[in-house]
Amino acid sequence: MNRTVHFIVAFLLCFAGPLWSQEIDILINDGHVIDPKNGINGAMDVAIKDGKILEVARNIATNRAKTVVEAKGYFVAPGLIDLHVHNFYGTMPDAAYSNGWNSVAPDGFTFRAGVTTVVDQGCAGWRNFRVFKENIIDKSKTRVLAFVNIVGGGMKGGEVEQNLSDMDPKLAAMTVAKYPETIVGVKVAHYIGPQWEPVENAVKAGELADVPVMVDFGVSEPVLSLETLLMEKLRPGDILTHCYGATVGRGHVVDDQRNLNDFALKAQQRGLIFDVGHGAGSFAFTQAIPALEQGLKPNSISTDLHISSMNGGMKDQLNVMSKFLNMGMTVEEVIERSTWNPAQIIKRTDLGHLSVGAEADLTVLDLLEGEFGFVDVQGYRMDGDRKLECELTVKGGQVMWDLNGISRPHWTEQ
Repeated sequence: MNRTVHFIVAFLLCFAGPLWSQEIDILINDGHVIDPKNGINGAMDVAIKDGKILEVARNIATNRAKTVVEAKGYFVAPGLIDLHVHNFYGTMPDAAYSNGWNSVAPDGFTFRAGVTTVVDQGCAGWRNFRVFKENIIDKSKTRVLAFVNIVGGGMKGGEVEQNLSDMDPKLAAMTVAKYPETIVGVKVAHYIGPQWEPVENAVKAGELADVPVMVDFGVSEPVLSLETLLMEKLRPGDILTHCYGATVGRGHVVDDQRNLNDFALKAQQRGLIFDVGHGAGSFAFTQAIPALEQGLKPNSISTDLHISSMNGGMKDQLNVMSKFLNMGMTVEEVIERSTWNPAQIIKRTDLGHLSVGAEADLTVLDLLEGEFGFVDVQGYRMDGDRKLECELTVKGGQVMWDLNGISRPHWTEQ
């Protein structure tokens, strides 16, 4: 009997032991990890098990992993969070971004750019948010969060977004309460007129629901004061998107002499959030470059992804991040403003980091060096020598994008 037991133990140690030791599903090996929340900035391994971060450490044994991704020479970051997109796409006529053709399906634009979470900005209002959730949010592989529009009918354009009587703070706040895992803020946009009621109603809804407000401070007739908006109407934690826009009919952070307006830095210091929201009409080098040179860096970097921006100067999240790299920000800064910063802005601190036990959302990025061109919404080019490219994206422990097959065995190994 003893000889039999000894034989079984020896067999298990020699043959079954190596299999049992593979408790890691995916090991991202020897990459340069940048995790702003946890203060990590250097060579590190990241182990994933059952869709969660299992371990972040140096020299994790590769024989513990079922799949090893060699990431030497790459940056490894938390899955990117795009704070400003438009994803309520559909076929309704004259519906613009709210179940219409102006919005786009998220999955075709996210993972290939390292993005695992997007925040739809006000496409749906309280009247049609359920349709948005059932048709798009619940069916997307990308994690789709949302701001609810202060307009009950959502972002349908035209007269729908000019209807002051449909901007109900109580009903907007009730909608936030109904979908607490999905709705993370209130959006106001596209109102044309001298009234402050749209902003004031959005802020009331934000107060009732305890969520931030994002303002698309677009064209107004007459022009409303950007200083008044930032210093009097919005609260710390509220968001000005399109912060480097040069649109006619709105205030700007940089004046005609390319001097940064004093109130811009004061507003940021009092807790206002400056979001890029590049889009098809809301990012100009004549605003962004002088603003950065004079100290106004964005709190968050986002795309304003929609049908008109996706093939223009914006392109995707990494292209926008690369612009800021070439305007003087560091890799660490652009990653922080695309991960941990937006997670805190929307009060979703479960996201945007690689803490042990967190959802295993991460991206592996290559920093290319060469000659590149970047275009703003006014049609002007800026030359640069660095550009980020996504090699691999993992969401919830699953490989969603693998540009060059770095997570896959060679065909000869089968």
